[in-house]
Amino acid sequence: MLLANGNIYLDYNATTPIDPMVFEAMEPFYHSHFGNASSNHSLGKYNRQAIDFAREQVAGLLGCQPEEIIFTSGGSESNNMALKGIASSRSSQGQHIIVSQVEHPAILNVVQYLQRGGFRITYLPVDGQGVVRADDLEEIITSKTILVSVMHANNEIGSIQPINELAEIAHAAGAVFHTDAAQSVGKIPVDVSDLGCDLLSVAGHKLYAPKGVGAIYIKGGVNLEPLIHGANHENGMRAGTENVAQIVGLGMAAEIASQKLESERLRLQNLRDRLQASLKQAFPEIRVNAGNTQRLPNTLSVSFAQLNALDILANLDEVMLSAGAACHSADGKGSGVLESMHIPLNYQLGTIRISLGRFCDEALVQQASVILIKRISQLLQQ
Repeated sequence: MLLANGNIYLDYNATTPIDPMVFEAMEPFYHSHFGNASSNHSLGKYNRQAIDFAREQVAGLLGCQPEEIIFTSGGSESNNMALKGIASSRSSQGQHIIVSQVEHPAILNVVQYLQRGGFRITYLPVDGQGVVRADDLEEIITSKTILVSVMHANNEIGSIQPINELAEIAHAAGAVFHTDAAQSVGKIPVDVSDLGCDLLSVAGHKLYAPKGVGAIYIKGGVNLEPLIHGANHENGMRAGTENVAQIVGLGMAAEIASQKLESERLRLQNLRDRLQASLKQAFPEIRVNAGNTQRLPNTLSVSFAQLNALDILANLDEVMLSAGAACHSADGKGSGVLESMHIPLNYQLGTIRISLGRFCDEALVQQASVILIKRISQLLQQ
């Protein structure tokens, strides 16, 4: 995406711009359609219908029933609702929870909180590509395991987990299976029936909807304690007057993603692979993280042994991307994800993440490639 100041935005895994069609769908609900969806008059009923339609749109993207979708304030709330809700409702059956080592802090910090409350947490290791092995889950799961949570696709390196296989193992042991799909929804097919999950988290701002809205899929028959108590909103699962405008935006974003899913997947994968080839040709020594496994089509994580990612970013004013290792030069710490993959610290600290999106085209990515190669070459020569 080319910004108004001429900079190139390649950080779509961090957040996406609102799609113009999404903004257009939302705008009336800030003005003429401002009513409370719980009101019985015509304005309230109109907004209730808008929420119901958005629920159908999100359900259509995920392949579930509309009543299985609960709107939230975003991915973090959905994750909290899933983990704390199951912990509360099933604690009498056991207090063992399993998550992967490469989860987002929106999962890791929640289980640390639950651990302080007496739950036992086990962390699944990953292989050199950042992927959980089913055999490891089979080895550590017990009859006291009440919940397994493994993200669908990793935000840093893009690796995609074998969710269906992991969910089968969890169900065989009597556990509930949750997946954080914030990074995968809208980028690759995410059908809850194919995945076999019981709970799934969605973050609106990762798929061209606004920040501050998300959803959680709760499979019919799965009971969990609500995170927010109050009035009987969202079928009694999430109290609080509905943010109609943003819910409408999420619905429209889901509809657009459904229509563009396969064409965008192929287009972004082609752009990503060409960018990867250019960087690899210019810098043969770089490490491509998760390059030998299934990964998100838009995500490229590369590591430089002799550079610090923060130095790279400091010399890239024209191109906006992320330090994929989330490193802190002051304390020398690298990424927990890359550490779990046993990647050497110097490579961790030299990792950048490039994530493409809907408003990137071939010319823009080529322009970014030229700038990246020039700036990194200058750093290597210093």
